[in-house]
Amino acid sequence: MSQREQIDSGTSELLAEIHDHVAILTLNRPEARNALSSGLSAALRSLINRFGEDPEVRSILITGSGRAFCAGADVKGMSQSSGSTEPTFEERVADLRIKQRSLWGALVQLRKPTVAAIAGPAAGAGLALALACDIRVAARSSILTTAYARVGLSGDCGISWLLTRLVGFSRARELLFLSTRIDAQRAEALGLVNQVVADEDLQRTAFELAASLAKGPSFAFSCMKDNLDNAQSTGLLESMDYEASNLIRTELSLDHKEGVRAFAEKRNPAFEGN
Repeated sequence: MSQREQIDSGTSELLAEIHDHVAILTLNRPEARNALSSGLSAALRSLINRFGEDPEVRSILITGSGRAFCAGADVKGMSQSSGSTEPTFEERVADLRIKQRSLWGALVQLRKPTVAAIAGPAAGAGLALALACDIRVAARSSILTTAYARVGLSGDCGISWLLTRLVGFSRARELLFLSTRIDAQRAEALGLVNQVVADEDLQRTAFELAASLAKGPSFAFSCMKDNLDNAQSTGLLESMDYEASNLIRTELSLDHKEGVRAFAEKRNPAFEGN
């Protein structure tokens, strides 16, 4: 699929297209630094689920329009009541749990490679959105911050789980308590981002990375993600046992056979994702 296919997200706040088997999701509220409105969040949930099931999509790239990745939740929208009856505490908790699981949880659980291209601010829920991706490419001008403490909130969208696994127990507390504004260089040193590039190179570099992943062995990538997730909650021996099962599964795949042929023929493999 070399030509671009525009996808209707149901809202102008989220642009979507498929190019070279890469699904590109662009948060499109530049006037609000791409803060997550209810409409934008709903569209993201829908398309993350759709692209996760679409066999034509083999990797996903998330980015923002204008000079921001995502400034977090729409705080102004939070302060506006959506109805005449206030929900109970239990109803609010249940609603938030569903929304978190179906967006950030669904993004982490995707078995396809995901890439975030970060320009400008990535804050709060927007930072969590970037951290929920497998690989993050940041522009030199990007700024990352948890931001929750600044508005008296404890954090959501998996930020505690994501930070602890990326930067460790102590750094996660520092980043949450202090809401420090982290520039791209320090973010890379801490392990929050994988690569820092010039602002003008961000979109090209991130797409090329996502496109290279889309050409890779999709089934093996899926099993790798299973292995890595399993390794977070098991010991070494259990992890090796789990890896053994997935290794044999991938060894039986057509992609493995193609990889072996390509190695013997000294050419690049043409993986089909099965």
